[in-house]
Amino acid sequence: MNLAGEAKKVTQPLVINGEKINVKDIARVARQNGPVSISPGALQRVERSRLMLEKLVDENAVVYGITTGFGRFSDVSISREDAIELQKNLISSHAAAVGEPLPEEAVRAALLLRLNALARGNSGVRPLLVEHLAEVLNRGVTPLIPEQGSLGASGDLAPLSHLALVLTGEGEAFYRGERMTGAEALSAAGLEPIILVEKEGLALVNGTQIMTAIGSLAYHDAVNTFKAALITAALTLEAQLAVPDAFDPLIAEVRPYSGHIYTAAAILRLLEGSSLVGSDQRKVQDAYSLRCIPQVHGAASNALDYVNSILEVEINSVNDNPMLFPEENRVLSGGNFHGQPVAQAMDFLAIALAELGSIAERRIERLVNPSLSGLPPFLVREGGLNSGLMIAQYTAASLVSENKVLCHPASVDSIPSSANQEDHVSMGTTAARKARKVVDNTAMVIGIELLSAAQAVDFRGAENLGRGTSAAYRLLREEIDFLEKDRILYPLIDRAVKMVTSGRLVEAVEKEVSLS
Repeated sequence: MNLAGEAKKVTQPLVINGEKINVKDIARVARQNGPVSISPGALQRVERSRLMLEKLVDENAVVYGITTGFGRFSDVSISREDAIELQKNLISSHAAAVGEPLPEEAVRAALLLRLNALARGNSGVRPLLVEHLAEVLNRGVTPLIPEQGSLGASGDLAPLSHLALVLTGEGEAFYRGERMTGAEALSAAGLEPIILVEKEGLALVNGTQIMTAIGSLAYHDAVNTFKAALITAALTLEAQLAVPDAFDPLIAEVRPYSGHIYTAAAILRLLEGSSLVGSDQRKVQDAYSLRCIPQVHGAASNALDYVNSILEVEINSVNDNPMLFPEENRVLSGGNFHGQPVAQAMDFLAIALAELGSIAERRIERLVNPSLSGLPPFLVREGGLNSGLMIAQYTAASLVSENKVLCHPASVDSIPSSANQEDHVSMGTTAARKARKVVDNTAMVIGIELLSAAQAVDFRGAENLGRGTSAAYRLLREEIDFLEKDRILYPLIDRAVKMVTSGRLVEAVEKEVSLS
């Protein structure tokens, strides 16, 4: 689910130098079709590494993937005359991914990331290839990449091979919404196919760009979902006449996790001016799904910070093999293509977002259960004749249970390949794809909590809401009326969820209260 609020056209090019892009940059290029340009310094570095590679070829040096075969065939010598055919054979034979096409936004993100990695000048490719990649991105040619088939080491070989095919006029692509051959897409965009020379095929397919592209967009949306969950949690606190003591900064001071401190302070800002929280003098403390919001949401905040730290490194890294270091006059073969850092981060992202959904579903249950809320059963009058939000809670429970299955970690799995040469793999792309689904599921749970909490506060008196929560309530009520009696429910849920996923909920509230 991409953020609809990011559909505005971007005209200022993102300057690529291999070192300084971030998740927001990726989202702008991937979702808003933002243009890119390559810095002169990056092109100079690329040229320098290419000259070094050509010198090695002239000297008949033995270098993996340049004058040898790949993987298990690394001990097979390849003549200079066969170098171009070697690169072509590589991407043809490795383009073996299956399944549904990845979303175009994920592929655009991968194109950007591959471009950024090559711009560091350690891959031995020609400036011509880097410029061609930028033009493919700028002119809206999006390779068709099936989503399944990556082991995450040596990087995303199979899916990245589908990307490389299109650069050469092979494979399939999307152009202006139409699916066509790679040659047709390039032609329609006014581009010629490129012929890959020594090292270039390998430089395109060795890397973590697919898992990092999917993961970066998932993380970007997870941040928005996290903020939306703070808002809906605060709205539920008011509907439940919760005790505010659990959010006192003194509690955070004696267990000072940064996420706890941030979450408690954000909730108090959202509730500022509320006459509902703390109004039930008989209450001493609340159930965990209310009282432990700082601890659970706070842990998710810390997890998001960790995931961002990993992505920021990976986004601006060189992760193909071998790598050239012209200043040191060295060619080194290593394992930067191994996706373990990203794989573990994506598993962590899935777990953190699943827990946000899990605790939100328990709050929804407390809202619709009259024995826990003191409100009408399932938040509707004339219960029995009307079922109210009974089944909305079922749906949230279903999504939460699905998330539990998806949170089995992919990063602890491994299966050997390439005749046991590649005997430990990361499964990073599987981890990223699962995390993407968990983020989407959790956003739907948060949308259901928004709908349920707004319905509940109408029984308490919406005029008594806090500054931030009242902005959320007003946004919902602009499109969804109070549920006086049963109506077809799925369109209402869909509208509430879209308020979350589009970023509109967070945007509306942040006009009143900062969530930063």
